[in-house]
Amino acid sequence: MQTSADLDTALRAAVAAAVRAPSVHNTQPWRFHLGSDTIDVYADPSRLLPVSDPTGRALRVSCGGAILNARLALAHHGWSTETLLDAGAAEPLHLARVRAVGPHPATPAEQELHAAIGRRHSNRGPFLDTAVPLDVRARLHDAADAEGCWLDLILGPVAQDLVAGLVRVADQLLLETPGYRAELAAWIRDDPASPDGVARRDGGPAPEPQDVFTRRDFGGAARPPGRDYESSPFVALLGAHGDTPHDDLRAGQGLQRVLLTATAAGLATSLTSQPIDVPAIREQLRLGMHRRGAPQMLLRAGYAVATGPTSRRPVADVLTEHR
Repeated sequence: MQTSADLDTALRAAVAAAVRAPSVHNTQPWRFHLGSDTIDVYADPSRLLPVSDPTGRALRVSCGGAILNARLALAHHGWSTETLLDAGAAEPLHLARVRAVGPHPATPAEQELHAAIGRRHSNRGPFLDTAVPLDVRARLHDAADAEGCWLDLILGPVAQDLVAGLVRVADQLLLETPGYRAELAAWIRDDPASPDGVARRDGGPAPEPQDVFTRRDFGGAARPPGRDYESSPFVALLGAHGDTPHDDLRAGQGLQRVLLTATAAGLATSLTSQPIDVPAIREQLRLGMHRRGAPQMLLRAGYAVATGPTSRRPVADVLTEHR
């Protein structure tokens, strides 16, 4: 029999899981308020990227990932949930409320995804030239679909060249945007133990012209000989069926479910947002993929040498209570 003390423990564990969600430049742009049976999720505007994310789209996608982690943690602790997406309708910064509605044993799938939360992190280094099995690809597609999103695999040289070209152009346009380089540099950390931002050692090696997909330069060292990136990387495009703030939150949940599914299957992942951050390129990407819904993130997956997790801010820094 679940008790109020059990629920309190579950809610706190859910916030601890929520902060493990990915965010662009590891900005961690969220805050959480605990009620007696709820977790309210808020945007933290002090962590908005005003140059690359002026509308807060990427911020909301990040917070959507945090919502999915919280849902899975509550399920792991034996609670069913309902989630209300607000996206600032009631309060400007309020994004969602996750409520524990009653005891319910977690499914094996929920337990598997919950176990992957602590293992999932971005791996920006080269992956092995080992194909992702067809059954795993199907699981990634199903994961996006489960959250009301879509996932298109970028297969074949024509599609890969199209997307790689758009990534390259978007990256160059961003680099030419006033303030973008300074914004990126502000989130690069020399100390690997820094609680936010991207440590140089975790940002991957310095980009090189022959790389198929242009990567952000986080100040990493040149990669050693023989450590080239995959010649035909496994890349997928995730999107929502609309382009509203609510769709951003749904996309974040879908993205996180895909990433956790990949982690559970033994895959490493990294994210590419440059073509999504430039509105004109985002539209070209949508048209090129023949999609009505809005693209939200490019992700790369594959097998790789394991790397360590990215640091996070203490839960106490993002949590308040109103009981």
